[in-house]
Parts: sequence; C-alpha cells; structure tokens
Amino acid sequence: MAAPRRRDTRGIVDPSGLLTRVRFRRHEPAEPLRRYVERYWFIDWDLPEPYASHVVAHPSVNLTFQWDGIDTDDTPPYAELTGIPHGLYTRKITGKGRVCGVKFRPGGFRPYAPELPASHWTGRVLDARDVFAQASPATARAVVDPADDATRIAALDAFLLPLAPAPDPQADLAVDLVERARTDRAIRRVDDFAQAAGLSVRALQRLFSAYVGVAPKWVILRYRIHEALELAGTRREVDWAALAADLGYADQAHLVRDFTATVGVPPKTYAQTTDTQPPA
Repeated sequence: MAAPRRRDTRGIVDPSGLLTRVRFRRHEPAEPLRRYVERYWFIDWDLPEPYASHVVAHPSVNLTFQWDGIDTDDTPPYAELTGIPHGLYTRKITGKGRVCGVKFRPGGFRPYAPELPASHWTGRVLDARDVFAQASPATARAVVDPADDATRIAALDAFLLPLAPAPDPQADLAVDLVERARTDRAIRRVDDFAQAAGLSVRALQRLFSAYVGVAPKWVILRYRIHEALELAGTRREVDWAALAADLGYADQAHLVRDFTATVGVPPKTYAQTTDTQPPA
C-alpha cells in the first residue's frame, strides 16, 4: 500500500487558506498497523483570530487526540471518534491548539470495533472512550503533549499496537474495493463495480454498509468530487465539460450539481475565489 503523500490536499476546501494558518503533516504508522490504518495526521495552530476549515471528507473513520487551548487549564486534552460525515465537515479553530489524528483506511475500522457495522458510526462524533476504553484524558495528553512529531508517532503506535485486531478477509476486500473505486476511472456505475468485483449489487452494498459505512455509489461520487475540487483549486482554467465526461458524468450539469451540493458553491465560483496552488 502506498505511503501517504506529504502534500496531498484532496478533500480540503481552500487548502492554501488552511495551510497558511496551520502546520499540517502526515506520517506513516508502525508497519503492523498499516493493513487497516492509512496514516497519522498532525495539525498545530496558533491563531490571532478564529478560522473555519472545511473538508469534503474521505470515506474513512478518524480517531483524534486533541488539545484546544494549549498552555491553559480551560480544556484538557481529549479524544474523539469521527465517523464519515454525511456532508461537508467543518471545524472551527481558534487560539492555540493541536490535533493528532489516526485515519483508518476506508473499510479498515470495522476490525477495531467488530461488534457493530461501520454504518453505525457514520455521521457521528463521539467520545473515543465509547469505543476504546484506553482513550483516557491521560492517554490524550501523552499523545498531544510532546513537542516533536517522533514522540507523538510513538505514542499513537503504543496506543494502537496492543489493540491488534485479527485479520478480517471481508475488511481486506472492502479496503481493496474502495481503493479500486478511488483509482480506477472506469468505475462509474455501481452495477459495473459489482460485476468487476465478482459480487452482486446487493452483496456489494451489504459489504460497504458493514465495513465502509456508506454506499458504493456515495464512494464513487465522493472521489469524483475530490478530483474536481483539486483541479478547481489548482487551475484557473478548467474544461468542465471535458472533466465531467472524464469523471463519468452524463454531462457538465450533473458535475456542477454534485459539486455545488457537496462544497456549497459551483466549481467555477470556487475556482475564482480560491488561491491556486501546485498540485500535490
């Protein structure tokens, strides 16, 4: 499996706006964790005024250790579990703070919580102790308190390695299929996707509900929007009709409708109001 791209901004709305305000890094977890954990991601900020970040989320569950208001006693460190958001994920940051996140591979969280389908967590944000009893404030402090990334990485590894879920062939299948949906431009329809996977449409839908948390169609559409969002944020001139055809849309109007419903503005408006940056 590929290592995380250091400057991958797929899904971040106005990435240059965010990255000029925070320090954002990605790191690989310990090798035994990589079957089901995609990456660690760290954000530190010290802002003179509040900022709202927006993300068109990936089909992944995230575990975060957070500290809002570092160097004060107002809010102690804490841990949250965030299921796949239904829509745009918005996080307001202010003052001085830090987040150390664990991004599970799409389909990879279920082995850590096998009693419930992944769809149980979709659209929910909850205290991580509801899932992992070990995610105490003391554990959160051990993760977010160190100033250097290496110590934070070691703390996350130390938290996750003892959990050691058993290999799950269905989770492995779900992980592989979501990755195929992300990378294979030929996958445009759920029935074609199911046929390529050697499954019935209903079996594919059941697998995604149980292990990913969202429907196959949702995943296909979300990765299309990620690609359109990245192009809109990196180029002033985009042939939207050609892009719509390339992404498998019936026409440009369908792309514009999906983009607007997800991001909140049409792609041309987004491209005109966002600082462009080189592709990741």
